[in-house]
Amino acid sequence: MASLNSQPSKKGIRNPGGSNNSQPARNSSGQTVKFARRTSSGRYVSLSREDIDMSGELSGDYTNYTVHIPPTPDNQPMDTNIATKAEEQYVSNSLFTGGFNSVTRAHLMDKVIDSEVTHPQMAGAKGSSCAMPACDGKVMKDERGKDVIPCECRFKICRDCYLDAQKDTGLCPGCKEPYKVGDFDDDDVNDFSGGALPLPAPGKGDNNNMSMMKRNQTGDFDHNRWLFETKGTYGYGNAFRPQDDMYDDDGSDGLQGTIMDNADKPWRPLSRRLPIPAAVISPYRLLIVIRLVVLCFFLAWRLRNPNDEAVWLWLMSVVCEVWFAFSWILDQIPKLCPVNRSTDLPLLRDKFDLPSPSNPTGRSDLPGVDLFVSTADPEKEPPLVTANTILSILAVDYPVEKVACYVSDDGGALLTFEAMAEAASFADLWVPFCRKHDIEPRNPDTYFSLKVDPTKNKSRSDFVKDRRRIKREYDEFKVRINGLPDSIRRRSDAFIAREEMKMLKHMRESGADPMDPMKVNKATWMADGTHWPGTWASPTRDHSKGDHAGILQVMLKPPSTDPLLGTADEKLIDLSEVDTRLPMFVYVSREKRPGYDHNKKAGAMNCLVRASAILSNGPFILNLDCDHYIFNCKAVREGMCFMMDRGGEDICYIQFPQRFEGIDPSDRYANNNTVFFDGNMRALDGVQGPVYVGTGCMFRRFALYGFDPPNPDKLLQRKDAETEALTTSDFDPDLDVNQLPKRFGNSTMLAESIPIAEFQGRPLADHPAVKYGRPPGALRVPRDPLDATTVAEAVSVISCWYEDKTEWGDRVGWIYGSVTEDVVTGYRMHNRGWRSVYCITKRDAFRGSAPINLTDRLHQVLRWATGSVEIFFSRNNALLASKRLKLLQRLAYLNVGIYPFTSLFLIVYCFLPALSLLSGHFIVKTLSISFLVYLLTITICLIGLALLEVKWSGIGLEEWWRNEQWWLISGTSAHLYAVVQGILKVIAGIEISFTLTSKSTGEDNDDIYADLYIVKWSSLMIPPIVIAMINIIAIAVAFSRTVYQTSPQWSKFVGGAFFSFWVLAHLYPFAKGLMGRRSKTPTIVFVWSGLIAITLSLLWIAINPPVGGAAQADGVGGGGFTFP
Repeated sequence: MASLNSQPSKKGIRNPGGSNNSQPARNSSGQTVKFARRTSSGRYVSLSREDIDMSGELSGDYTNYTVHIPPTPDNQPMDTNIATKAEEQYVSNSLFTGGFNSVTRAHLMDKVIDSEVTHPQMAGAKGSSCAMPACDGKVMKDERGKDVIPCECRFKICRDCYLDAQKDTGLCPGCKEPYKVGDFDDDDVNDFSGGALPLPAPGKGDNNNMSMMKRNQTGDFDHNRWLFETKGTYGYGNAFRPQDDMYDDDGSDGLQGTIMDNADKPWRPLSRRLPIPAAVISPYRLLIVIRLVVLCFFLAWRLRNPNDEAVWLWLMSVVCEVWFAFSWILDQIPKLCPVNRSTDLPLLRDKFDLPSPSNPTGRSDLPGVDLFVSTADPEKEPPLVTANTILSILAVDYPVEKVACYVSDDGGALLTFEAMAEAASFADLWVPFCRKHDIEPRNPDTYFSLKVDPTKNKSRSDFVKDRRRIKREYDEFKVRINGLPDSIRRRSDAFIAREEMKMLKHMRESGADPMDPMKVNKATWMADGTHWPGTWASPTRDHSKGDHAGILQVMLKPPSTDPLLGTADEKLIDLSEVDTRLPMFVYVSREKRPGYDHNKKAGAMNCLVRASAILSNGPFILNLDCDHYIFNCKAVREGMCFMMDRGGEDICYIQFPQRFEGIDPSDRYANNNTVFFDGNMRALDGVQGPVYVGTGCMFRRFALYGFDPPNPDKLLQRKDAETEALTTSDFDPDLDVNQLPKRFGNSTMLAESIPIAEFQGRPLADHPAVKYGRPPGALRVPRDPLDATTVAEAVSVISCWYEDKTEWGDRVGWIYGSVTEDVVTGYRMHNRGWRSVYCITKRDAFRGSAPINLTDRLHQVLRWATGSVEIFFSRNNALLASKRLKLLQRLAYLNVGIYPFTSLFLIVYCFLPALSLLSGHFIVKTLSISFLVYLLTITICLIGLALLEVKWSGIGLEEWWRNEQWWLISGTSAHLYAVVQGILKVIAGIEISFTLTSKSTGEDNDDIYADLYIVKWSSLMIPPIVIAMINIIAIAVAFSRTVYQTSPQWSKFVGGAFFSFWVLAHLYPFAKGLMGRRSKTPTIVFVWSGLIAITLSLLWIAINPPVGGAAQADGVGGGGFTFP
């Protein structure tokens, strides 16, 4: 535990001098925090810092004081001093706003939402009124939401009045006696590395205050009674937990039930790499080699045997086939080394969570995790969907004090803000219910929609009663969420009408003409009767989607360090044995101003990275889309098994597979994408790791900062890296203190948090083979409470100007410049030498939604393909990668940038069968034995590879076929458009913009697959329709011509017809989607496609007119056709 002494605390980092309060409330960026109480008209009245804060002259006298409260069962000693906890409560009840050239303000909020707030961690929680005359403040509260009374006379006083009383006289306004002050800071973690654990002194018990129940008749602490009731023993450690047969009465090994330290246990890895069985992978690799060799011989044969009768047809086919072979190599070669992985969750719990001689309280030693959720438009991304995702995060099975959830609202909408506040309020019931009954999944909408017996595997007798009550509360919660738009509109209309009446009254009193137009802002009003600082329903300057201040609200303040058990009658259900704490939850809406490039989702993610580094600084970050929720509550622990295992220090991220709900049973458009997620990604896991796919990914924060993976041999030579955090210059010699603002911006708190995050993210040094780790117990120190300066700093780093002249988006954080910023971000990490891991859990880790209608699916693929084209024409092309990128990984990333260009050759190849049928020629001069043998061998190898790939990846053969069909559909539509758009951007500089994919359901609420039949017009549909119609026409024309020929040439017809049917079979899902269910396909689609097909056919006849029957009989030309 020596590292704890040399490791500076977070508070110490913020102020190296050791005191938080010796300076005015000014953050490192030079922004002053101004507290304000807002009036009913929406304006705010600034309050001086000396009236409400602990800075200035107050800090020297009262900062370190704690009020003594008699330690009775109903009056527990506080964990930290009153002033610090009051500051945190004050901050959590304030809405912070700020931005470019503006002062950061903390707007005190008495009310966040219209409904009642009960959880003590939540902003706007109700409390008793202050007893001081003419004061409407609320009494300070503890972790349970009970009033904190600083004097024995029980006089209720709010934080402001308490500070005033301390400053003026130091006397309690109730009893006129001096406040008794002391220090009850029990959160310090002692160094138990020496072995013995001292018994707590009388009155210094734990949070359960057991010492008050263990006193004898004389009032002294009864050690014997304490030892009996706590099953403690004297001796080594003083806290052994004896078990049966401890003294080896039956001849077995004794002391089996003692609390063993991790150093005394056999070391085991947290994760294992499971190779694919040789009986599967060896034939698979052999077939790849065979097919590669056969392709080479086939292409050589094709080049040596041209079709002299139709050189143009032969040349087009050969060029396409060469490209297809090259594309197949890029896709297939990286699949040579697929692997499976497994984790050991019980071992993770044993190492980090269980009590031990060095950790008698059982505080978790796991690192913190910050979870990011991004949303941008409440109309296309329903707030109820986002709220359910937030609830699944708040209920995750991970130490509560180690979790922080951040939601990024890029639209700055009050609807999203109040929906998140409602979710935080409902979490007060939902999260303890999930913990009590071990609920899965922890998304309430999904859980209550399951078509299974809810009582299965439930042992508690009150489960049915609790479930019924929570279901009723959730139904009311949904009603409140769905009614928020109308509620906000009605509230705003009422306040606007009130302002108009005030204005009219003022005009009459001032003698102005009542007929003059009144200038009243059509503002959007919050529940506490003040203006919303974000986007208004009637956009105006400073209140539109692209022009509003930065907003930050701590919805749920950080929880207490130790568990907080509920009571039997406190809530709707019995929570007497359940931890009722909730994780920290923060609402963030970054500042937006005209003239700034906000870089879409990547910019929002980088704002969350900076804000979270200052508020919680979790060494790991898990990002989710608003419609992707946690389906497996232990998913974070699964990922942590890899990060905390030996050798995990060079893992940049853990990618989880994406799983979707609401997909039609046949998966018509390959929405599940199982071939990619279960095949390609699993194969890359055996090389350097899977690519980053945008959601369901756990990042190492240090890797996001643009550093190279640590080199233990070099770092350990500089200093003892296992006992203290290194500096940024230790990881990057070119990055000294003067260069930090250029790379990370001018926030000192952000820069100083970087080595802390790196140190806390290291694996546990519990084995001699772990060269680069941290000592056990280093993360048991409780986090410091929030203060106004810290939150104000977080507001400053989400301003629109912060990234100017820095490396954010270029080297640091999510990378800008592509619509597929996820792939580029992962590529940059792999290019610096990091590796990633693919984590497939037995129970799906996350689930989300995907567009199941044809139009939205095509636009989704278009966005991905356009990003790939941008990557190909940028410096992120894998051809320009460093030597740290492995060869097979380089081929995989090269394929990412090249695959859209296959559409140019695929479209030509899909027209070749029709051209062959119409011209009477084939791609080869004759169907020789050599051609058929090559074709048969390639086909058999393809089938064998498909069967073996299905075997080791676990996908179904039908899923593989659906993927092949969608490859051709998207390749002839979206990929072609993506290539054109990408080239136009490179040549002409035309920017590419995309709209959000709607997450709302279809118009048929009774049919969950209603969206499947919705077909909206899109120009992307034209190429596949033209290909299908021309092939159908060509088959009909060639068949009729062959039938009426004097000497029919059936071999050429069969060859062309076979490939035409191959094209049509792949286009079948597309054709089925155009039909819809109620003939919703626009007629113009068929009219335009038919005209184009007829025009192309007539153009071909004009270029190559058919030859007459006599010439045909002489074998001249490709065969004419005349109607009978």
